[in-house]
Amino acid sequence: MHNGYLGRLPRHDRLYNYLEEEIFPMLGGGHSDGIRVFATNGSNAVYIYEERGSNLKAVGKFFYSDRMNDRPRAEHRLEKEWHNLHHIRSLLDGCHYVAKPLGQNRDLDCLLVTEYCTGISLETVINQAIAFPSGAMLKEKLTALAAFLAKLHNRSALPQRVDFEPECCYFDHLTAALAPLLTSHDRCELRYAREYWHDTPEMWQDNAVAVHGDATPANFFFGDGLYVISFDMERMKYSDRIFDIGRLTGELQHFFLRATGNKYLAEPFIQHFLREYTTHFPDRNRAFEAIVRRVPFYMGMTLLRIARNTYLAPDYRKQLVAEAKLCLQRK
Repeated sequence: MHNGYLGRLPRHDRLYNYLEEEIFPMLGGGHSDGIRVFATNGSNAVYIYEERGSNLKAVGKFFYSDRMNDRPRAEHRLEKEWHNLHHIRSLLDGCHYVAKPLGQNRDLDCLLVTEYCTGISLETVINQAIAFPSGAMLKEKLTALAAFLAKLHNRSALPQRVDFEPECCYFDHLTAALAPLLTSHDRCELRYAREYWHDTPEMWQDNAVAVHGDATPANFFFGDGLYVISFDMERMKYSDRIFDIGRLTGELQHFFLRATGNKYLAEPFIQHFLREYTTHFPDRNRAFEAIVRRVPFYMGMTLLRIARNTYLAPDYRKQLVAEAKLCLQRK
């Protein structure tokens, strides 16, 4: 999570007083001789603050920044993640854990402070499986992650059915963002795929559940055994449980495709993850059949989402679009 030491937080900074007087005392610290600041590799304005002497750490996420200069929206996002963290923590127990929210402060650029968690990231585990193809650790951690998500989804299920319309709107948003990369044929195929899935009754028939909403490999850490730690709950919402499942399967395919050029190397791990997820249902075979019928849409949408990233090579972004279309054709 660290991405470089930035220096010490000035004592005259209001943030220094807030951390020393309200945050670090909750962790058993306070009254230190300084606070170190570290950057993170996240896409948001997120920093790690370490109290000198005690070496206690906390994570600060600023919702109001150069990238988000709309204060009302920043305040809304702060309140939303604060609520989401508390809500998800109330649903989980045992070896499943979500970072504890420690404080929020609108006056400090809409700051959210959470506890600092350590562990090996899913991203690291995937990369190890690519480098050392036995993949035993990746399968073990995917088993743990399947249990984490199944508990989150099953404990939060609502009596209401899924509203699939927002996901179709998000699909439209992605295709609009990818317009410079798409041919006219691509646009026609994607439009047809979107209409097909929108009109598929199964996409509307499951009960809505709380989904992580940003189930990417960077947002899950692992401890020993089946211990799972998650954070970054800003995008949590109620939707189809396959939103999370499809996001992770799409990410798995992307990691292997980008690193090796062979998407099929991801298949054993995708199948393992899906099978492990369905062990948490009374009829696992029926659950598996229902999942594999819906997952192509969410997997394809994830590949389109990844293809938006301009840091990727143009040819690879086009390859992701092609793979997304193949997913979306699985009817």
